[in-house]
Amino acid sequence: MTVTELSTRVGLSKTPCQVRLKRLIDTGYILGFRALIDPARLGMDHVAFTEVKLSDTREEALDEFNAEVRKIREVEECHMIAGHFDYLLKVRTSDIRKYRIVLGEKISSLPHVANTSTFVAMQTVQDPWSAASPRYR
Repeated sequence: MTVTELSTRVGLSKTPCQVRLKRLIDTGYILGFRALIDPARLGMDHVAFTEVKLSDTREEALDEFNAEVRKIREVEECHMIAGHFDYLLKVRTSDIRKYRIVLGEKISSLPHVANTSTFVAMQTVQDPWSAASPRYR
């Protein structure tokens, strides 16, 4: 949104709003800005969540896994989890066949992967980065 629209929404004039926005950027509260891209228009609207259990969770093994998972472009998010598995991956592909290839050839081949479980998203109801999110309307 423009600074003019932001200033209207927060009830400030444009100049004080620009000063506060710059201060938030300079102090690191705002890390950057991004374009919101519609994955469906790119043919990348298949989302699967993959639980990954590692065979070794010592620091060196975690570092190796982390370094390699960052190289898989289909992995949109990767979170270390405290629970019955070690990592949760959000994987975006064009369809289930492509996901199966990514799982079989890339994710399962990552260092120290013992096993995986997949959950396919049927519908995205809330996604803060989606252009359809109420916070971007």
